[in-house]
Amino acid sequence: MKCLAERRYQPLAKRFNLRIKERISEDEGRAANVWVARGREIVSPHSRCEELVGMGCRREDALECGALSPGGVVTEGSAGSTAISLATVAPAVGCRCHVVIPDDAAIEKSQILEALGATVERVRPVSITHKEHFVNIARRRAHEANELASKYQETSEIGNHFNQLNGSDAVSEAKSSNYLPDCKGGFFADQFENLANFRAHYEGTGPEIWEQVGRKLDAFVAAAGTGGTVAGVSRYLKDKDSSTKCFLVDPPGSGLFNKVTRGVMYTREEAEGRRLKNPFDTITEGIGINRLTENFKAAELDGAFRGSDKEAVEMSRYLLKNDGLFLGSSSAMNCVGAVRVAQQMGPGHTIVTILCDSGMRHLSKFYNAEYLAKYGLTPSASGLEFLGISCDIQVSFARFISLPEVDINHCTGVKEQ
Repeated sequence: MKCLAERRYQPLAKRFNLRIKERISEDEGRAANVWVARGREIVSPHSRCEELVGMGCRREDALECGALSPGGVVTEGSAGSTAISLATVAPAVGCRCHVVIPDDAAIEKSQILEALGATVERVRPVSITHKEHFVNIARRRAHEANELASKYQETSEIGNHFNQLNGSDAVSEAKSSNYLPDCKGGFFADQFENLANFRAHYEGTGPEIWEQVGRKLDAFVAAAGTGGTVAGVSRYLKDKDSSTKCFLVDPPGSGLFNKVTRGVMYTREEAEGRRLKNPFDTITEGIGINRLTENFKAAELDGAFRGSDKEAVEMSRYLLKNDGLFLGSSSAMNCVGAVRVAQQMGPGHTIVTILCDSGMRHLSKFYNAEYLAKYGLTPSASGLEFLGISCDIQVSFARFISLPEVDINHCTGVKEQ
């Protein structure tokens, strides 16, 4: 099984290898160079970050451990991005994918998942303490698949075949479920708590960044959903150079900013399990959370910044207008964080962030004028004044295209005039 997994995955990882190139500044001594690492979403439905998680969660903790076999089903509760990677790589080892997604996530993500062959179950958003939370349902679906596989095996062992089992419990349950009667069991990927997520970024994303910036960088910043990316990258960079600063940028409604800056996640009344309903906190998707995951606990952070929905929306439009970068809400928030770090650290520093999602996944909400107007988020800025950047400071984004690998590479220079 290990050989099969490695043979299938290696070409994928090589093809979509992350690349970073430096923008040549006319005044390098006065520039704060923000290098933006972009995943390979240009030629694939998934980003590099989620690709690593998809490979890591499934290969390490499932295939190699025997918890998942060809013919089985991988289940996951996801706002969309990691699930897209799981749905992409699952067929490579002969598995199916079942995704449970909150129904307030952009519909494009469900459409992509279905196009990839995954079964999508949209559910109402509720607290993680509720049994109907999308993560808890995904865990339950894996258990159901294992039960079905066990019943089918028992039935087969007594000499009955599928076409002779019209009245059997196994066939009846198969017909009423999303699984085939010969399903080989289920595996819950558990991206929030499965440390294969952290390891994928510690062993993959972190080293790629470190090598491709020439082993010289001053800071890394990113938002967190599961916490795997910011934890894996920060730990790796700190291990290589303890002076490297690592920061979190956190959207509205998330408790991670308070945890990093004050050591307190939330007040007793704000605890996720005590909320009477799922509140509207942010229009960003896939980032921000009100509980500490096992992955995020592994992060080594020096500070955090609070980003707003307005800043993320304005940043996305600025990048689209000035640089032709069509980014999703998570990437836009990461860029807000990168500029905040550059403002704090000043000129002459190299800062890295990640572009992890495309705007193509956010057309119905983040790029929907009517939806934004409903929440008072209609973009209106002409520059970056929404970040307090005056007209005597220019922020430019350069694009690099490297052939034949079809790599599109981006980096940002924050330069004083």
